[in-house]
Amino acid sequence: MKKKVLFFCKLFILTLLLFAFCFGIVMPQYMGSYQASMVDKASRLQSIEGPKIVLIGNSNLAFGMDSQMLEEAFSMPVVNMGLHGGVGNVFNEQAARLNVTPGDIYVVCHSNYDDADAIKNPVLAWITIENHFELYKLIRPKDWWDMIRAYPTYLRKCLGQWRNESGNQETNDCYRRSAFNAYGDVYYPRPQSEEGIDFSMVAIHHINETAAKRLNTLYEDLQKQGADMVVAGYPIADYEGTPDRAAYDEMGQEIADALEAPVISDFNDYRYPTSYFYNTYMHLTDEGAKARTQQLIKDLRAYMDGEVKYENK
Repeated sequence: MKKKVLFFCKLFILTLLLFAFCFGIVMPQYMGSYQASMVDKASRLQSIEGPKIVLIGNSNLAFGMDSQMLEEAFSMPVVNMGLHGGVGNVFNEQAARLNVTPGDIYVVCHSNYDDADAIKNPVLAWITIENHFELYKLIRPKDWWDMIRAYPTYLRKCLGQWRNESGNQETNDCYRRSAFNAYGDVYYPRPQSEEGIDFSMVAIHHINETAAKRLNTLYEDLQKQGADMVVAGYPIADYEGTPDRAAYDEMGQEIADALEAPVISDFNDYRYPTSYFYNTYMHLTDEGAKARTQQLIKDLRAYMDGEVKYENK
């Protein structure tokens, strides 16, 4: 009996030492990365008292919004929580639960609504949250098993950088923490498009039952806390391979029929020439981000005046 107790005591001490080594010494290693901007975004979101506008989505928001312009239009603080589609919609949506205040407006700007209700890339999620325990709220209880399984891969990456003393550094391009402003927008200069952008991914994305159920639950939870949630458009590159306008009208109506939250945008209003796209089919140039922000302001104003783009059938 004593041997068993001693064994478990040693195991407990060893576990504590490993935990301290991993979480206190090796981690974090990505403090200068693009993903680390989530630390600053969450901090701003949780620091604001009173009604605010919170933008929820992936990098189409990070590279496609002028939050200061939006803030000035409505005299409400704005937080751009858009970051990376690689973690999946479920991760990005959790930002809407960090600091809900009556009067908040949550604007969901997903570029697809056909996800599988799981964190798409758990390793990338680890790179985002690292040992910033305040960000662990972004992980739903049902997602922790996938996170645990992904941890060894993430830890190996960290150990490699720790040994080489190459961690927590920034690149010189737009994919770094300091490329974001206080609102959560990428403000790295993007005066014109880069060459070689692949627009073949521009397509219609039908909403599935799984995503609809989750978003409806989020909408109901926010409503109970006195906040509102709307669905708005995302950037669509207008080129010869882009689906026609009727297809996007059908997509908008389909999303509106599936969701309780109002769809405030005509998705065709977010079709922009390819010259408005910076380095991917979702990332806008400075000019493109300004045009997209102006459109969102129009949509929000119309919604506040009682208009919606698609009537729920």
